[in-house]
Amino acid sequence: MVRSDESFTLGDYRRRYAQYKSDPHLQAAHHAAPWIVTWDDHEVANDYAGLRDERMAADFAARRAAAYQAFYEHMPLRLPHVRRDGFSQVPLFQRYDWGRLARLHVLDDRQYRSPQACAKAANRGGSNAVFARACEALSDPRRTMLGAEQEAWLESGLATSRATWNILAQQTLMAQSSSVPVIQPGDGRFWTDGWDGYPAARKRLLDTIVRQGAHNPLVLGGDVHTFYATSLRPDFSKPVSKQNPVVAAEFVGTSVTSSSRPQQQTLEHVEKNPHMQYGRSDKRGYMLLEVTAKRTVTHFMGVDDVREAKSGIAELASFRVDEGVPGAVRIS
Repeated sequence: MVRSDESFTLGDYRRRYAQYKSDPHLQAAHHAAPWIVTWDDHEVANDYAGLRDERMAADFAARRAAAYQAFYEHMPLRLPHVRRDGFSQVPLFQRYDWGRLARLHVLDDRQYRSPQACAKAANRGGSNAVFARACEALSDPRRTMLGAEQEAWLESGLATSRATWNILAQQTLMAQSSSVPVIQPGDGRFWTDGWDGYPAARKRLLDTIVRQGAHNPLVLGGDVHTFYATSLRPDFSKPVSKQNPVVAAEFVGTSVTSSSRPQQQTLEHVEKNPHMQYGRSDKRGYMLLEVTAKRTVTHFMGVDDVREAKSGIAELASFRVDEGVPGAVRIS
């Protein structure tokens, strides 16, 4: 089914950006601070993967190129070049150094990924909720989220970093997120569009962080319309140990305006995933990070009413990550 409000052509995407950019509050936000941006699926089409959309459209490559061009035209980007064949690809993954304090590794987990595993039907792309034991493709080590080139680029960036903090800014929740309790390895029910749909690729990334000895890694995410604080480790089915250490703290921001599931469901979800320290889905808002040489403090900020420009805003929770100590401690 094609939605009437979707964009398909370059003109469609340009008009949508013009609509958003006409918001004076968004304009003020761009004036207030520099922006570092990446994308996810809805800059192009829901749950697309590489060159495949959920409709398996034959002309999707052209639609993606149009969306990429509009993104390039309207967003603050520092890109080295545009390919000679136009916008069939855009090298969006970027590295930014904030002196010796922080290195930001900005990832693109949408453009180069393998198609989602175990789609709902043979002729349909897109995501699905699957039991791990019923979807053998999930464990295929050849499946990728970042692509080989970007994986190698990230490994090099971590190996050469001399920053106090290595911050991985990427699109979605990285921690394992099962909708049923995981009793033993191989259990779990997972949504295939996120990192849970690419567990081998996730383990490669986390193993790379350990192997390169990346100093103070932090992972930032979004997409899931929920605030999360999690502890990342290479194998989520095993307890924390010397062989399976906490690798990094992860902080996920909620949606700015889009709704989410009831908070009670999120609390039940956190209980089923013991590496999740916090979840909040009944508030819209943003994350605010204070990064210093000794610690990083993350504040989850929620607004009272997203429909009101002068809405009140309050801190929902905050977490501290101390220099040299992986993992987060809640402080409020």
